[in-house]
Formats: sequence, structure tokens, C-alpha cells
Amino acid sequence: MITRVNRLFSSAAGQIHRLARSGKITYQRLFSSGRSKKPTAPERSNTGPSGIEPERVKRGDRTGPPLDASTQSPRDIPSWTLEDFPVDPLPGKSRFHDFAIDARIMRGIAGQGYQYCTPIQEKALPDALQGKDIIGRAQTGTGKTAVFMLALFCRLLADEKKLPPPGRPRALILAPTRELVIQIVKDGNNLGAFSSLKVAAVYGGTDYQKQKEMLRRSRCDVIAATPGRLLDFMRQNVLSLDRCTSLVIDEADRMLDMGFIPDVRRILSAMPGRGSRQTMLFSATVTDDVRRLAAQWCSDPVYHEVGEDTVDVGRLEQRIYLTTEQEKFTLLYNLVCGAPDARILVFENMKNDASRLAKRLQAQGISCQVLTGDVPQEKRQARLEGFRSGKNRLLIATDVAGRGIHVDDIEYVVNYTLPHEPESYVHRIGRTGRAGAKGVAVSFACEKGSFNIPAIEEFIDGPLTCVVPEEALLVPVPPPSKSAERNTGARKRVRKSRNHSSSSHQRPKRT
Repeated sequence: MITRVNRLFSSAAGQIHRLARSGKITYQRLFSSGRSKKPTAPERSNTGPSGIEPERVKRGDRTGPPLDASTQSPRDIPSWTLEDFPVDPLPGKSRFHDFAIDARIMRGIAGQGYQYCTPIQEKALPDALQGKDIIGRAQTGTGKTAVFMLALFCRLLADEKKLPPPGRPRALILAPTRELVIQIVKDGNNLGAFSSLKVAAVYGGTDYQKQKEMLRRSRCDVIAATPGRLLDFMRQNVLSLDRCTSLVIDEADRMLDMGFIPDVRRILSAMPGRGSRQTMLFSATVTDDVRRLAAQWCSDPVYHEVGEDTVDVGRLEQRIYLTTEQEKFTLLYNLVCGAPDARILVFENMKNDASRLAKRLQAQGISCQVLTGDVPQEKRQARLEGFRSGKNRLLIATDVAGRGIHVDDIEYVVNYTLPHEPESYVHRIGRTGRAGAKGVAVSFACEKGSFNIPAIEEFIDGPLTCVVPEEALLVPVPPPSKSAERNTGARKRVRKSRNHSSSSHQRPKRT
């Protein structure tokens, strides 16, 4: 009996060895199926997936629908080689094939549908892959997220044996807003879909206990975080950065504007020194303050920049309408009605003003959503996803969302109220015209807002031409619809009833 069992094992071992030599299966796949849901070398098939890639190339270069490996079982994912992702060389363009990128990450690149590098990727990626410290300047939507993600992943996979225990990541990405953190993690999961790497999000506003338990129980190779929540977990010893040898600071200028620099200093003090880690700092603008910070945090950094330090006006049409405070709503109403299929993002300076504007639009029968700082995180994400998917085409936001909205195909950005800070103007209008697409930035310069124009012109180093609105935008707004009036009246009655009910149940004060 023992002899027969030995013969069976010997025969099976021989078959496995022959299959491995033929390339139809790998030992890693055979013995790692219980460790990871995402295979590093899936089964072979005659047909490969449609070519796709990450955030680092122009949207127009996509060759097929994205492949979502997270929703497929290992049996459903066909085998893949670099031959399944053919990209022809083109003069003046770099392919991801041209860089030393791990094959598993190349499959993630293919899975996102891009073929050629954007300018910032072409410039910064070679140094990033070599482990050099980098200061990168490029406008939003140019693919800088993929630069640091690819560099992090390739570095971690090259040292794959050093898997971290829970709560001790090997790489950290700091971002100023939770929306940006969520977007970074989404991009990272797409790029690393066919590797064993795990990316996690740590941000404030929601999911406190869930994030805490995740850090305590699960291995995370890369953590993308906002500074406040990260420091909170560090104080509780839920998270340690002593093994973190890669650091990315995204939107560094925004970190500075929002007052996060003291928090960032505390976080860096808990990490290996700058000579023992790779530090990459990315920003849409590199001011003198940002340069001073980079000198403190980076070791002999390489500087890469793409385009002007201002908006690419060649791709972005800017319209400044001279108007009055009373006419602004008329202009917006006619603009929205005149572009029934367009995705439009409207900015207000104050959250109360954003809410009032949304109610006025809704009273006219125009569906819209509000994205401000006091909206709970779950609702913010749902509204942002609805805007991204096209379910909602009109979003009213404050600057809290200015850096966190990474949505393609926003046709119009409207500054209903011009911002007081020139940097905010650049960040707002940068939500349109992303990834090489055309976009229109509309601003209303009324009696108050027009005083902000000189500072904006000085910041962007160019004039803003102010024009009188076309007649089509000045058509009087019709009276609110009866149904909208009834709904508004009903809401008021409900609130009045609730207030009366709560006051009637109060105990009488003692005399």
C-alpha cells in the first residue's frame, strides 16, 4: 500500500514538473493559492485581456474596457504575458514597456487601458524607479499618481520577502483630503490588482473603528492617509512607521495651505531618516515654501516639472462674465439649461451659500447635489460617485472638494463666487480639461468678486479677459414650478412640526 502511494506521488510530481517547464503552470501559483486572492501568474489562455493601463496616460489612449480583477476568481482570470499587451513604438512617446517595471504591475497597467506615458510620467518615472528622491510639479490630471504608485510597487515587490506585520506599512502616502486618499487607493488597487500588494486608506470623518481594526488585523504594504487620522492611530500604537522606507507627499502646496505641515513633521519624525528612505513630493505649484520643505525632507532630490506653473490655457477656455450679484443666478440657470448633457461643477466660497444655491436650482426643477465639509463622509462619497458615473450631472461644492474631485469629462467649472486666494482659482478650474480633454472655466465677476481678479492675474502670470454675458444667458428665469413650491412648503411644515413637537416635550423649568 505504501509503495503504491509513493508511486502516485512520484507520478504527480513528474506531471507538475513538466507543466512548470512548459509554462502552463508555475510553482508559485500552485503553492500560493491559499495566501492571496490575486494570482501573480494566472492560468494560460489563448486569448489575453483587452489592453489597459493606469492613471498615467491620456484617456484617449485607452484600447478597451477596464478589467476588474477583484471581481473575478483565479479560475476566471486568463493567463497573461507582455505579448498580450502589444503597444507599437511611436516617435516622441514613451511606453511603459520601455521601463523596468515588474510584470505583475505591467499587467495592472494593461488592465487600466493606457498605452503611452504622459509627460510627467516620462520624465519622473526613470528616477522614481531607481529610488531617487523626487520633486515633481504637474497639474492635476496629468498622471503623477501613477508615477509614485509604480515606483512604490516595484520597490516593494523587489523586496517581497519582507512582508510587514499588521500596523507596520512599508510605504506611506500623505494627502490633504479624504477624497484624494480614496482616489489614490482606488488607483493603487487597480495597478496592483495582479500582485500580492495591499493598499489601505486611513482618513478622518468616518469608519474610525473599521480602519482601526483593519490596521490591527491585516497586513498593509502601502497606506494612503490624511495626517490627522494617521497621527491619531500612531498615538494609540495602532500604527508604527519604523519600517516605512518610502514616503510620498501629494498635493504639497495644499498641505501647506491647510496648515498640515506641523502634523507632517511629527509623522516624519517617526519614520526612518531621509537618507534611509525614498521621498517623493508632488505639487501643482512649487512655491518657495514648498522648496524649503523639500530641502528638509528630501535627500539630493531630482526636480521634474511639466507645463507652466499655471493653467494650460491652450486646452482650457476661461470666460469671465461681468455681472451683478442679482444676475449671477440667471447666468447659471441659463448655462445649465443650455448644456443639458454636460457635467458641471459649480464652486461657492461658503457652505451656507452652496446650500442656498442648490435649493434655488432645485426649486427651478434642476437636480443637483451639494458637496461641502459638513456633509457626512458616506454621503460625500455617494454624491461624488453619482457625479462621476453621470447619475448626477450638476454638483455644487466648496473648496473642500476642490482638490478631491478627480472626475474625467467635467465640461464646465463655474466659479459662482470668485475665490479670495488665487491658488484656489487654479485648483478649481483644474477640475476641467483633465488628461488632455477640452474644458471651459466660467467665472462670475460681480461688484464684490471682481476685486479678486488682479491677484489671480498676477498668480497665473497672464490677463483675464472680462466680457459681458451673451443675451442667451440673460433670459429671465421662469417662476419656480408648482411642484417645487409644494415640496418646499411641505419640508418647511415638517420642520415646523418637529420643532413644535420637541419643544412641547421639554420639561418645565424649575422656579
